[in-house]
Amino acid sequence: MLKELRIKNLAIIDDLSISFGKGLNILTGETGAGKSIIIDALGLALGDRSQADLIRAGAKEASVQVYFDLQPLTLLPDLDIDAAEGLLLRRVLTAGGKSRAYLNDTMVTLQTLSELGKSLVDIMSQHEHQSLLIAENQRRLLDSYGRLQPEKEKTSALFIAARRLRQECGELREKTRERALRLDLLRFQVAEINTADPQPGEKESLEGERSVLANLTKLTALTDEAYGLLYESEGSCLEKLSRVRTRMKEMTALDSRLSDTAKNLEAALPLIEDISIALRGFRDRYDLDPARLESVEERLETLKKLEKKYGDGIRELLQYRDRAEEEMQSLESTDDRLAILESQLLEKEAELGKTAALLSAKRTKAARQIEKLIEETLKDLAFSSPGFRIEVRQETGDDGKVRVGPHGSDLVEFLFTANPGEPLKPLTKIISGGELSRVMLALKSILADLDSIPVLIFDEVDAGIGGKTAERVAQKLKRLADSHQVICITHLPQIASSGNQHLKIEKNTVDNRTTVRVQELNGSERTNEIARMLSGSITDISLKHAGELLGKDL
Repeated sequence: MLKELRIKNLAIIDDLSISFGKGLNILTGETGAGKSIIIDALGLALGDRSQADLIRAGAKEASVQVYFDLQPLTLLPDLDIDAAEGLLLRRVLTAGGKSRAYLNDTMVTLQTLSELGKSLVDIMSQHEHQSLLIAENQRRLLDSYGRLQPEKEKTSALFIAARRLRQECGELREKTRERALRLDLLRFQVAEINTADPQPGEKESLEGERSVLANLTKLTALTDEAYGLLYESEGSCLEKLSRVRTRMKEMTALDSRLSDTAKNLEAALPLIEDISIALRGFRDRYDLDPARLESVEERLETLKKLEKKYGDGIRELLQYRDRAEEEMQSLESTDDRLAILESQLLEKEAELGKTAALLSAKRTKAARQIEKLIEETLKDLAFSSPGFRIEVRQETGDDGKVRVGPHGSDLVEFLFTANPGEPLKPLTKIISGGELSRVMLALKSILADLDSIPVLIFDEVDAGIGGKTAERVAQKLKRLADSHQVICITHLPQIASSGNQHLKIEKNTVDNRTTVRVQELNGSERTNEIARMLSGSITDISLKHAGELLGKDL
């Protein structure tokens, strides 16, 4: 509930505090008394755009603050602001054209203030923010009346799921070319390595063989020379050792102390023979094809090129191949993944289409029910032959196909005409503030139980009506005030007499400065104000009529 509004240095208002109560709050006063300024001030506190010329002459800044008692605290967004003791919205305007916004003395953005303001107060006037003129709110109210929340939530969940699948498919498709190029490269690299078929230790073995082949002539000559010295040539080492062995035998016969030396010589002779045999074997092995060196060089060059591309050494080269094969498998499986996702997307879109179509059908049915109720209510509000229609049409794209969003596929628009024979027009095209306010009153009367905005303000709701119709408007406002706090600016005594609280707005001149004063009326003061509204002046007859109006049970 809106408890208090305080305005300082705004337009002709110096310092003004207004307290509001539960139910129907009535504001009356002469034309030009400042009623519209109060509504403008409230709009500023709720996030409307400001102008520097609104600041009172001679003041450096203006401020507006409104205090709400919120029970329960379900309207606050997640602002991390403690509102247990109420919510204070404050707006400060500076002469330089800038403004500051506060929630419980915490500075916030104007957007935050505006969003919160829309959830707290709905101002029904020709120029202020009017939630029912917003297409999104019209659809929301239609869904609320038709109890379509489960269908809407299901549609939203399916839309989100389909959008996620569509994004994932799109990402995979966008990378198709990159993936194909990468696969071609990996396949080439793996094939190149596999064709070469490098083996662990192969490089070291080849390098050793190359060293032998490169020095084959020298190795052969050295081997022949060593073999000849040991065994084959005249006066070879073995021949001389044989003579030494004969001498050692003769010496041992004469001196037994030489027996160990003779034994060592006997043991050395077989070793020398083995070495000779080994050298002969190497000499035979060195009898190789000289073309083998070219083959070894080519193989080493092949391995060198592979290592330059894929890693230093055979081990790293083989590790690179293994990683490349794993990446190939992963990339090749992407096509399978894309096929699965595309299949899932088709299923999800089909389900979304069916759910959106069902939601659309139920919206259309609910729209027809609301139309009848609103037209009957409008007739009670001085519209002789009103026309009201809720248009539910499917949104289509440039390709002509139905577009489904998180709220379904429907564009919902409230259409109205006050005069028979005139075409139905969107509510945003209604020029008359009085007509607009009464249409809003009709909608609010029917949808009151579904609307979560706690404070409703009606300005010019009585334009162009009187007599019995004024009483009906008063009845509608009174019933609406059972579930909302209603603030109504009116010139009609029938409406003014139905309020739970009556505030009179007066404009005075003090010390050559214009000021605005608000007075709560009770008893005779309220009777006098109703009498003034009835006849323009207070007379016995107008006082009697005022008493009758105040005594009526609407």
